[in-house]
Amino acid sequence: MLYWLAEIINVKYAPPGFDAFRFLTFRAALAAITAILLTFVIGPKILKLLKKNQIGEAKKEDGPKFHWSKAGTPTMGGAIILLSGVLPVLLWGDLSNIYVQLILFVTISLGLVGFLDDYLKVVKKYKDGLVAKYKMLGQLTVGLIVGMIIYFHPQFADIKTITTIPFLKNYQFDFSYLYIPMVVFIIAGTSNAVNLTDGLDGLATGTVGIVIATLGIIAYMSGNIISSNYIGILYLPGNGELAIYCTALAGAALGFLWYNSYPAQVFMGDTGSLALGGAIATLSILVKKELLLPILGGIFFAETISVILQRYYFKYTKRKYGEGRRIFKMAPLHHHFEMKGIPEPKIVTRFYLIAILLAILTLATFKIR
Repeated sequence: MLYWLAEIINVKYAPPGFDAFRFLTFRAALAAITAILLTFVIGPKILKLLKKNQIGEAKKEDGPKFHWSKAGTPTMGGAIILLSGVLPVLLWGDLSNIYVQLILFVTISLGLVGFLDDYLKVVKKYKDGLVAKYKMLGQLTVGLIVGMIIYFHPQFADIKTITTIPFLKNYQFDFSYLYIPMVVFIIAGTSNAVNLTDGLDGLATGTVGIVIATLGIIAYMSGNIISSNYIGILYLPGNGELAIYCTALAGAALGFLWYNSYPAQVFMGDTGSLALGGAIATLSILVKKELLLPILGGIFFAETISVILQRYYFKYTKRKYGEGRRIFKMAPLHHHFEMKGIPEPKIVTRFYLIAILLAILTLATFKIR
């Protein structure tokens, strides 16, 4: 909205220096600052509302016993991130941009799915919240809509089903008719992966912030003809506008850490984790870097794989030996390290360091080709 106003003023009565609002980097910086400030304005109000209505985390019987003391901590705090992340985009972003429209659609839609799950679980006291098949249906529906828009929208006509291949320059892979199923799989899978990672104070929030910031750099380079040609990636006109969204969401995640870092005053809940996971997936799709997601989102990937391996190995050994055995002391992976006696803040910090290294490696793939 303010972006359009700045455009009108620039055309008619632009004062000295006002032209800065046209620059993507300037608006991206404003979006990040606005998001951080909003978390400090919105955060305490939402936290007070959650406490007043006794919307707290239920005791997780299948989690570590030393986490039982966290029962009652306010949850659904993902609303702080979403409001603080989306509002700056509405203020400083170009809302006529198809990339911005798609990412906002995914964030808000999956945020609503997560909110419904949290509401049924915490407020209505349904043990499992939203039935798993309905939650998955919501994720699949959002993925299907995104896939179909990209496949059929004229703006994506020349690039709709292709993606770049890591470590190979000027080579693309064409998903062809499998493109829409691929989009559905990535969005549903990544949103669930971030949800699994959200098990320690600040873990998912900080990791998401690192990944989103990296995707913002990629989006900016993809939307700039000079930088995209220099590093040899696809030039995607209009894609740079996603940098506004990324800086806003990264700023919102940074601000949310004020409340979510150890010991957490509030948890993001599915309201935040499903939306943030879907946002990461959609950004990787929109910047045509889907195949880099296992590297950039390596933390989420490892957490998910640990759960899958644990589950299937337990079933296999129970069928073969009559007694289920485990690979990890507990899954997801962060609980394994907790059970080994490593303090929660140290695990979170180490995961942050790994996420930063993976982000650097992701950016390095543009030159290591």
